[in-house]
Amino acid sequence: MRLLLVNPKSPESFWSFKWAVDVVLPHKRALNPPLGLATLAALCPEHWEVSIVDENIEPIPLDPRADLIGICGMGVQFARQRELLTYYRSKGYYVVAGGSYASLCPELYASLADTVVAGEAEYIWREFCRDIASGQAKRLYQERGTVSLTDSPVPRFDLLDLPKYQTVSLQFSRGCPFRCEFCDIIVMFGRRPRTKPIEQVGRELDVLRARNVRNAFFVDDNFIGNKPAAKELLKFLADYQRVHDYQFRFGTEASINLAHDDELLELFRQASFAWVFIGIESPDADSLKETRKYQNVRRDLLSSVRHIYSHGVEVLGGFIVGFDNDTVDTFDRQYEFIMQSGIQTAMLGLLTALPKTPLYERLQEEGRLIAGASDVENTRLATNFIPKRMGYDELISGYRRLLRRLVRYDNIASRIRNKFRYLKHPLGGRDWSWVERLQMLGRIVVHGLMRGGVARFFHFFRSIPFSRPRLIPLAMQDWVVGMSMRDYVNRYFVEVANKVKRPEVSYFRSIEKAFRRYVRQGALKVSLDEVMNAGANLSLSMRAGLDRKFFARAARQLETVLTDTTSSVTLQIEELQAAQRRHLQRMLERLSRYGDRLYISAREELREMIEIDWSVFRLVPVS
Repeated sequence: MRLLLVNPKSPESFWSFKWAVDVVLPHKRALNPPLGLATLAALCPEHWEVSIVDENIEPIPLDPRADLIGICGMGVQFARQRELLTYYRSKGYYVVAGGSYASLCPELYASLADTVVAGEAEYIWREFCRDIASGQAKRLYQERGTVSLTDSPVPRFDLLDLPKYQTVSLQFSRGCPFRCEFCDIIVMFGRRPRTKPIEQVGRELDVLRARNVRNAFFVDDNFIGNKPAAKELLKFLADYQRVHDYQFRFGTEASINLAHDDELLELFRQASFAWVFIGIESPDADSLKETRKYQNVRRDLLSSVRHIYSHGVEVLGGFIVGFDNDTVDTFDRQYEFIMQSGIQTAMLGLLTALPKTPLYERLQEEGRLIAGASDVENTRLATNFIPKRMGYDELISGYRRLLRRLVRYDNIASRIRNKFRYLKHPLGGRDWSWVERLQMLGRIVVHGLMRGGVARFFHFFRSIPFSRPRLIPLAMQDWVVGMSMRDYVNRYFVEVANKVKRPEVSYFRSIEKAFRRYVRQGALKVSLDEVMNAGANLSLSMRAGLDRKFFARAARQLETVLTDTTSSVTLQIEELQAAQRRHLQRMLERLSRYGDRLYISAREELREMIEIDWSVFRLVPVS
């Protein structure tokens, strides 16, 4: 059996750190590999021929040599997952849908796939493999019991192109003991954390160490959900690191009660955990109680963050606006907390009701859900419910203003200074050699500071802790994070004009006028389609007869559209002459930073004519 496993392209978000990956880390293509697919591959029969394609780092094959295609996906990947399932099924392949969103909402996939695998895969995937081999595969395999992680295999890391990722993922536990109203983790994995045997974690680290991996991310929903088990693992990791010369720098996700246990914090340090992501959500105790995040109100949040810093561990924070208790004053309170805490990687999102969560069910009962609104993406200028103590437009505009405020250069610098007052003997930044640090500094200066004038240089230099040289790499790292988030905000949080005077219409008319000659010759077709909640889509169908002048002018005009609006652009490459290849390639290279909103439709033989990284763009499968 030849099995192709596909991880669909993820839409760009804060989590993509696209500017950082493209500019500062040119040999990387994404932050994390698809751990779920590597685990699934390890569950397959040994005689199966399995391959993994991650569309975030490489283009998908249009006609793969496969008997079976499995396509996973989180909620934010659903649109692309649906496209790929539909395409491959129409080509006659047997397609299987899985992943976290299929586990949460298997009913959405019933008409899209031949088989849906819903839930943790350790048992049901093996059952599916037996059934498909005997020709008796069912439409739905749904795990309804409890999976022991003792039965989870070492992932097939060998099937992943690990050097193209900044950090490699592994997992120790599943589940979380808390009851946050908006979270789907307890819906899928339960409130009683389950853990892998420590010896298995060691085997996984051995595999990663042999592949020269240095940055590893424990993707646990809450690494300290089972504190006794977490402490035992940390003691093992500390010994492992000593034996193997501290090869790894770890990061993970945990709850704020990490700050309340000094033994746990000291073990984090001994095991070389450089950072931890914590769902802080809000500095307002009433908002936290409303969403049942009681673990965050037991002690002062700001003091807790600073106490974690004092043990040398950096804090990345998740923040949410839009709770029922929130008002227009909430944005200022969030701003003050984020600034005082010094958290640079402040992942601020709009409250969004995920399907099947307690929040979704409550808002549905109250009649406050917005029909047709996206329920899977919380870092865009839209949500799926009507807020309680402010208007919907007030929530959206307040969110936009807060983000734009946080990514100002002076605020990036001030957060670095505020953090370094409390961060003692950090472990982060040590995985970079001096040569790599100088290269990073050069890219920051050329691609970041020089484009911001004297003010940006001033804020950069005032944030550098020259009296504490060991912190300088971390300061540069924070600037990379800050400028990456600023780049994202500038491109996606554009002020949208009202419908009567949409800028897309104006740009469309100017493009029609500029390229009228090509349209008349039949070499070009231009159209504009409205897209609900997403601006519009400007489509250009390109055939033979387009010259160098066209591509140069089109690059400038399309860049303006993508910069000044929230619209997307679709390029349909129907014909391509050899003389056009170089000009098209240059145009695509110029537009690559907007790849998440640039859809490209081209047959595989046409794509192969152009030397460019096609995984940057959103490819539209065509027969």
